[in-house]
Amino acid sequence: MDLMTFFDINHTLVNIPIGGGYAMSWIEAVGTLFGLLCIWFASQEKTINYLFGLINVTLFAVIFYQIQLYGILLLQLFFFCANIYGWYAWTRPNAQGDTLVVRWMSRQKLLLTACISVISIILMTIYIDPVFFSLANISVDVLNLFGAQLDRPVLSPDAFPFWDATMTVLSVVAQILMTRKYVENWIL
Repeated sequence: MDLMTFFDINHTLVNIPIGGGYAMSWIEAVGTLFGLLCIWFASQEKTINYLFGLINVTLFAVIFYQIQLYGILLLQLFFFCANIYGWYAWTRPNAQGDTLVVRWMSRQKLLLTACISVISIILMTIYIDPVFFSLANISVDVLNLFGAQLDRPVLSPDAFPFWDATMTVLSVVAQILMTRKYVENWIL
C-alpha cells in the first residue's frame, strides 16, 4: 500500500457489520488507535498523551476534509495547537513552583463556560460555511504566494452545520479544560 492509498478514506481496512455495515478505512483505524492511546495516557496523567493526540488530530484532519465536515476539520487544527499547549502546561511549574493538579471548576466558571458554549454553538451554526470557505481561500492564496499555483477550491456546504458546530464547540471546551486538568473535560 502506498502512502496516498493510506490517506484515502475509500481504502477499506475492515467492514464492521453494524446496521447496514460500516467500512473503516486504514487512516481512520490508525487515527482511532492513536486517539485511544491519547485518552488512556491522559487518564493516567502521562504527558505522552499529547504526542498521541498530535498524531490523532493530524490523521482525522485529513478524514474530515474528505467528508466535508469543515467545523470538525477546523477543530483538528485547534486540537493540534491545544496538544502542544497542553504538553507545555502539564510539564511546566507555575511561578510558585507548583504543577497543575486535577480539580473541579468553581460554580462561577462552570456557568460562564456553559453560556459561552451555547452562544458559540449558535454563532458557529450560522457562520460555519462562510468562515471555512474564507479560510480555505486564504490558505490557497498564501500557498500561491510561495509558488504553489493552486486553483481556489470548490467546496460544498457543511453537511450538518448544527451538529458539526455543537461537536466542535464542546470539543474545544473539553480540550481547554483538559489542558488545565479540570475534571469536567471528561463529562463533555
